[in-house]
Amino acid sequence: MAEGGEGEELLRPPLPAGAPGPKRLCSRACPSGGTGAVHPRSGAAGAGSAGPGAGASGAPPALPGCCPAAAAGPAGAVGPAAAAAGQGGGGGGGGTGSLLQPESLLDAAAKRVAGSWAFERVEGRFQRIPEPVQRRIVYWSFPRSERQICMYSSFQPGRAATAASPASAAAGGPSAAAAPAPAGEESPAAGPPPPAAPAAPQGEGLPFRRGIRLLETGAVDNVLQVGFHLSGTVTEPATATEPEMTYKVAISFDRCKITSVTCGCGNKDIFYCAHVVALSLYRIRKPDQVKLRLPISETLFQMNRDQLQKFVQYLITAHHTEVLPTAQKLADEILSSNSEINQVHGAPDPTAGASIDDENCWHLDEEQVREQVKLFLSQGGYYGSGKQLNSMFAKVREMLRMRDSNGARMLTLITEQFMADPRLSLWRQQGTGITEKCRQLWDELGALWVCVVLNPHCKLEEKSCWLRQLRKWGEMDVCPLEDGNYGNELPNITNALTQSSGHSQDSLARPRRTVFTRAIEGCDLHWQDSHLQRIISSDFYVSPSYQREGESLLFNSQGQPLWLEHVPTACARVDALRSHGYPREALRLTVAIINTLRLQQQRQLEIYKHQKKELLQRGATTITNLEGWVGHPLNPIGCLFLTLTEACRLEEENCLEISDAGDSKPPVYQHVPVVTGSQDGDESYLSLALEVALMGMGQQRVMPEGLYAQDKVCRNEEQIIARLQDLELDPVLVQTLRKQCILLLEGGPFSGLGEVIHRESVPMHTFAKYLFSSLLPHDADLAYKLALRAMRLPVLETTAPSGDVTHPHHLVSVVPSRYPRWFTLGHLESQQCELASTMLTAAKGDMLRLRTVLEAIQKNIHSSSLIFKLAQDAFKIATPADSNSDTTLLNVALELGLQVMRMTLSTLNWRRREMVRWLVTCATEVGVRALVSILQSWYSLFTPTEATSIVAATVMSHNTILRLSLDYPQREELASCARTLALQCAMKDPQNCALSALTLCEKDHIAFETAYQIVIDAASTGMTYTQLFTIARYMEHRGYPLRAFKLASLAMTHLNLAYNQDTHPAINDVLWACALSHSLGKNELAAIIPLVVKSVHCATVLSDILRRCTMTAPGLAGIPGRRNSGKLMSTDKAPLRQLLDATISAYINTTHSRLTHISPRHYGEFIEFLSKARETFLLAQDGHIQFAQFIDNLKQIYKGKKKLMLLVRERFG
Repeated sequence: MAEGGEGEELLRPPLPAGAPGPKRLCSRACPSGGTGAVHPRSGAAGAGSAGPGAGASGAPPALPGCCPAAAAGPAGAVGPAAAAAGQGGGGGGGGTGSLLQPESLLDAAAKRVAGSWAFERVEGRFQRIPEPVQRRIVYWSFPRSERQICMYSSFQPGRAATAASPASAAAGGPSAAAAPAPAGEESPAAGPPPPAAPAAPQGEGLPFRRGIRLLETGAVDNVLQVGFHLSGTVTEPATATEPEMTYKVAISFDRCKITSVTCGCGNKDIFYCAHVVALSLYRIRKPDQVKLRLPISETLFQMNRDQLQKFVQYLITAHHTEVLPTAQKLADEILSSNSEINQVHGAPDPTAGASIDDENCWHLDEEQVREQVKLFLSQGGYYGSGKQLNSMFAKVREMLRMRDSNGARMLTLITEQFMADPRLSLWRQQGTGITEKCRQLWDELGALWVCVVLNPHCKLEEKSCWLRQLRKWGEMDVCPLEDGNYGNELPNITNALTQSSGHSQDSLARPRRTVFTRAIEGCDLHWQDSHLQRIISSDFYVSPSYQREGESLLFNSQGQPLWLEHVPTACARVDALRSHGYPREALRLTVAIINTLRLQQQRQLEIYKHQKKELLQRGATTITNLEGWVGHPLNPIGCLFLTLTEACRLEEENCLEISDAGDSKPPVYQHVPVVTGSQDGDESYLSLALEVALMGMGQQRVMPEGLYAQDKVCRNEEQIIARLQDLELDPVLVQTLRKQCILLLEGGPFSGLGEVIHRESVPMHTFAKYLFSSLLPHDADLAYKLALRAMRLPVLETTAPSGDVTHPHHLVSVVPSRYPRWFTLGHLESQQCELASTMLTAAKGDMLRLRTVLEAIQKNIHSSSLIFKLAQDAFKIATPADSNSDTTLLNVALELGLQVMRMTLSTLNWRRREMVRWLVTCATEVGVRALVSILQSWYSLFTPTEATSIVAATVMSHNTILRLSLDYPQREELASCARTLALQCAMKDPQNCALSALTLCEKDHIAFETAYQIVIDAASTGMTYTQLFTIARYMEHRGYPLRAFKLASLAMTHLNLAYNQDTHPAINDVLWACALSHSLGKNELAAIIPLVVKSVHCATVLSDILRRCTMTAPGLAGIPGRRNSGKLMSTDKAPLRQLLDATISAYINTTHSRLTHISPRHYGEFIEFLSKARETFLLAQDGHIQFAQFIDNLKQIYKGKKKLMLLVRERFG
């Protein structure tokens, strides 16, 4: 039989295919009868390996004169060309009336033969084939589906080609899109497909679309079909840059497949060029306009000797420059009796179709596939190469769905290039992981191989060949591991249910699992189980009613079949059926799997009821699932969901529309009833899709090890939720949603939303957010109950529950820590925050719910940054721009803000100042009582610096008073609280808060005096000269010069300026202090000069102070009650005498210090320094004598520095 049968035929292995061979040789029996036709063959190897569609099928179909039943084919005409069934040539005539006529037996048989048998086999079976029969076989041997031409001429598949058919497939009706005809077999759809409508502008550059445009504009001409060879010319119209070009196109075909193409355009690509597409579509759409001739060998057979000679001579004359050397060579060999050509009976005919031994598959340019994959890999995910590789994977899936042997062939070529990627060895040498984009491509590669090896129609020799190849790849050192560098403890695909968790097994001792391991394990699976065959063969397979008492492993209590197999493995079977073009069978197996999951869920609930009391007392549980279904390499939940929703998807009319932009519109679904013998009839595939997605997402599962595996869990969860959000929740789906949510809440340790979960269970925040948003309009109580329970994140609790001792997956931590290595913890916490924010938004105005949500946040969220974000979100929602504030939600925001303040008070946080400012803003919005409260309890919320410089200052600002419209008593209350806070902060941290405290207390004399006294008391102990100088300047600015002098004097006691610190930042403060003292009078100046002399040892600074003091008379500040003489002060008398002596001494000491390590390049600078020193010396009465002695001493001590001393003599004598 041809591939593509259903039911039990689906699992019947096809006959093995022969080895590939070259173009066959043709010979004819002589007219007198003579010997029968003999067909010698040569054994040259063909390209590629035989795929599912390769080889001849079983029993030979009937020819005219045989039993009609053997020529089974769909009834009905196949298009206008059917009218020409009884006529020779390409047909014509018949008109539209032929559509109403039944198909002739000749055409029915010819179609079947053309799709299944090589023409050589027909010739070998029958000694003489009538010419009309030959013509119809040749006629029907060309591909009949535009979908296949599209598949080989574009990356993007048609929309209907990418998904199962809608309701018709689900209900068991025929569908060309859902179950494409086997290779070489006529599709059930009547007639050739209608011309595709023009694609969107984005798709204009695709070869398929360009080919249609060329066809519709009449660019195809000179079309001739000679046997199994089609030729023609295609004219490209002129453009602004290119002239008009005409290309010769030739296509060979066999058994409804194009086996080779050539085009004058020199196309170098994986897919057919637009000119090949145009010629192919011309033949499919306008078969009656194509001149049809029998294979050239048949025509030659009808010629006599003279005609043959004339034919050859005319052929040589027409092409003598190209063929003459070849013609002469062939003539020489034929005339030589010992030549090789005379040892072979017959002669080759390129138009006679393929040999029996030739591989029957579509033309695929293997070299171009290799080059394209190598190019995309070399780009490392840039320039859209990842998208291109994913498109190639999608093309493999499309080929598999069309049951095209090139699917596996193309995947093999892609895999070879992936394994040859030089980056693999580089990553392995460096010990770095594969990049995420590349890792996702490898995952898809592994999943595709699982699909290929699970092909239900796969021949044993093919599977053995694939197994050898997969093992060879898997044994290579560079082969990527299934879960990065962490290995895997997930059970074997075939014996998961019996594997026990090895508690003593260290991660280093785990078996090496590569991306191909699951495909290798899949080779052990088969489809011969009779129960499985019956499940996928019939919608009405149920157990007899008398057998439904008691438990059964094959059926549930309603008599529906179950399929008890490791769930991801069973889902891999579904994916294989779906991928290989068996959507109805995939649906049937999916329903059986879901019935099994329902039964397991029911039994788990019963188990939990007996253990509930004990588990709640312990407060902990162990993970009962061996592996999680979300993030699993085989994507079981996504597979089931897609299989079910594709059966319910409403497709657009134009099934071959393709576009570069992809399908941007969200899918539209309809309810399609589940077809089964014992169902109530109220269940649809769409509700099953929702149910299985909820069951899988709600499964309690342990967080896997390794960054990539954990990231994959998050990514897969988001992908499934994105698909769930495409479903429009009608009453049926809402009922399914409510029912499943209740089961998840009651599911105990089997559910991630059960009352008790394991400490390292994967959090449910993202899932719960979807459930909450979906349930809220229909059942608010259930929505809040579920979301509040999902808020927990036990892995961050400081102590593990007493029962949390160990579990199968995490026994040895890589790094000793109280937390496991959750690489995605930041993402998970942000999802927890998103869930909380969603609940806060929904609960606006409901005080009770807001309080409940607030408690859940305070209990479960451990990140101050995230709580702050929640507080900001709540504040934003509570204060809309166009309406009044929501007081309840504002108070929630304030409480969250206060919690953030307490959490970050003793820890470093770069956003702390922003948080403090926001809290004051929030408290201001709440009202004056909130401000009073934070001022009074500042010590538990803020540091003293924050409390004075930000909180109190903002509260006392003019803007705050205006914003709150405060009356006088309220303003006074706030001011009193702020002053109290300021004094408390000044006592606690005088260094940083004294100045702020003085500023805040300015308007209250007692408070100001208290603050000043705090500064004086702290000055001798903890305050620095910088802080004291700052406060002293503030005091002077406020009109307290004597207090400023006192503080400046205290500051001087803390200061120490060395001889070489002539750029010290405190110099300005020293000069200011001396100026202040000088302005106050002689007594103050006399008091501060000893302090200056003691603290400052820098000669230039001292000389500057001395100069300033001698320029004006002291006491110019005009302090009331003081008399000032108005006379300049003498440097010979106190207090300036002491300052002068100190300055001269500083110059002498500095000079000696500088001369110790002076270099010639600093000589000039040193001479200038001595000049300044001389100016200071001369202020003394005997200054010139002292300076002369000083210079003499220098000459004596440093006489070795001859050049320097020479400069000194020149300047100073």
